[in-house]
Amino acid sequence: MTALTIEAIRRLPKADLHVHLDGSLRLQTILDLAKQEDIELPAATPEALSVAINAGRNTGSLVEYLKAFDVTLRVLQTAAGLRRAAYELGIDAADEGVRYMEVRYSPMLHTRQGLALTTVVEAVLEGLRTAQDERGIHANVIICGIRNISPERSLEMAELAVAYKNRGVVGFDLAGAEYDHPAKHHRDAFQLIRNNNINSTIHAGEAYGPDSIRQAIHTCGAHRIGHGCRLREDGDLLHYVIDHRIPLECCPSSNVQTGAVRDISNHPLKFYYDLGVRVTVNTDNRLITDTTVSKELYLVHTRLGVAWPAIKQIILNGFKSAFLPFHERRAMLRAYAAELEQFERDFRPTLEAPLHLESQTRDTISASTLPDSLS
Repeated sequence: MTALTIEAIRRLPKADLHVHLDGSLRLQTILDLAKQEDIELPAATPEALSVAINAGRNTGSLVEYLKAFDVTLRVLQTAAGLRRAAYELGIDAADEGVRYMEVRYSPMLHTRQGLALTTVVEAVLEGLRTAQDERGIHANVIICGIRNISPERSLEMAELAVAYKNRGVVGFDLAGAEYDHPAKHHRDAFQLIRNNNINSTIHAGEAYGPDSIRQAIHTCGAHRIGHGCRLREDGDLLHYVIDHRIPLECCPSSNVQTGAVRDISNHPLKFYYDLGVRVTVNTDNRLITDTTVSKELYLVHTRLGVAWPAIKQIILNGFKSAFLPFHERRAMLRAYAAELEQFERDFRPTLEAPLHLESQTRDTISASTLPDSLS
């Protein structure tokens, strides 16, 4: 027996800080857009397309995992397609209790048919705003540079992020194939981002070791780290991350798919949390990983043995770590902390039930959820 069901977790307020637009489309939407644009796909039904892009299946490496984006990007080359994808992502997230979301993508990957970069950004923002108007979900954008494309293009994406600061873009990221494409090559882009007081996050420690995380933090000035699975290999750096409250955007199922960890039960998330890392739980790619925030939290709860007090704190960590002004984060944190406390009062007998894990010991973590602090 477990203390929390997936249905209960869906009711909880949640954030998703690490979710890629081009990895989170609906299968039917890909088919619809391909038909409209006369685009060839590797399959003609949702079920077959799911298999073709390895949705939810282990690929063994990040490079293999990223091949699915060759399919999704084909149908995201028009303003209408981008608008629809962003809108549906907002609706799907809202339907499972996500209240705040930061959607990331690289506009330069959506210009194959001649779209202006500004049109790409504005189409996505329009789709997210429509979802917000209909369902109340608060959604912003993180613009990405790409490691395995030139640093000059990353600088161009950084300039775009600066242009849309305070207009829906709240951060800058470096994504793409990590191995043999060090973040330090893109330092000019991050210097521009820092000079304009914009937040940044970097994919690091997923397909390469701790040095990738070190470069992200010390060379590029990242405020958050995407994934960080291999941070545990460098204890000194790990403690630096803890001491400086640098959040980790953990995406457990995705990390299994890419071979960053062997299986969920071996994910370092619980180890990090126990040591004091500000851990957050995210989807990465809702379609390609075949997941939701609720599912990820349920796996963390049932497979890693993270009990309710820590689940509650991890959820609050997501709101604490948002790329929002301090006063907005504090107000959001207080509101959702109160909602979580009400849930706890309503379901106290269930939440106090023992958490039984096959071949694992019961987790006894407790965590403070005081909403007055963002520390």
